[in-house]
Amino acid sequence: MFVRIDGVPHHVRVTGAGPACVLSAGLGLAWFEWDPVVALLARSRTVVRFDRPGLGLSGPAREAPTLVGEAERIGRVLDAVGFGEQAVTVVGHSLAGFHAEAFARLCPRRTAGLVLVDSSVEEGTGTGDAPGRRLRPALARGAGAALGGLGVPRAVGPPVRRLAEGRWSPPPARESCAVYGSKRVWRAALTEYLTYGDMARELDTMRREAPLPGGAPVTVLAASPTASGTDAWVRRQHALADTLRANFHVLAPAGHLLMRARPREVTEAILAAR
Repeated sequence: MFVRIDGVPHHVRVTGAGPACVLSAGLGLAWFEWDPVVALLARSRTVVRFDRPGLGLSGPAREAPTLVGEAERIGRVLDAVGFGEQAVTVVGHSLAGFHAEAFARLCPRRTAGLVLVDSSVEEGTGTGDAPGRRLRPALARGAGAALGGLGVPRAVGPPVRRLAEGRWSPPPARESCAVYGSKRVWRAALTEYLTYGDMARELDTMRREAPLPGGAPVTVLAASPTASGTDAWVRRQHALADTLRANFHVLAPAGHLLMRARPREVTEAILAAR
């Protein structure tokens, strides 16, 4: 289905039955990256997936993303599909881990649990610069238009995505070509990349001002490409779990897209977070 939020059509999928959970994928990614998890999770949960503006099948963004805006987007998607009065399990992968954590902090009564799937981590966020923040979306639009004019998205996007996690579970070919070869998606992904630091700074401030809901369990899942699971990235994820007082699990060996590499373990973590 498609729901309009601030005039932008958002692509939303609702699957299964039972207590609700909402899944949000990382930078530039689409709804179908969650398919292996949904196949397991929908047996006992109502699963809500959506594409952020410009990504997947959603319409182009009208403005640059902000952390508060993305947290509100999760709530408005849930409102649109009939879960405005329920507490849900919020699941964020990579960059969307920022969004999911922000939702939990800003909407504690709507949060039954929080699961961060190989979430983005930033220890030194700095102060940022307001002029740069205003310029970055325009830079992303210009770069996206230039790359689109050269045919780069269609030529490079699908092969790069297949290589990124092909060892674990490649994305469906038809959807991958249509989405990751789109100029619209490249513009949105570039915008998310260029505003990543702004999101991290917003979250750093929010952590000092808005506590996580006390009764909602928090879980951090970390991916490691090595069987030992002792690399620097895992240590950073462990520090994040300590900061959030979260349950912590290392899934190894696995790639960054844990929902495709280790769907059973991701599903189990979501089911336990309620």
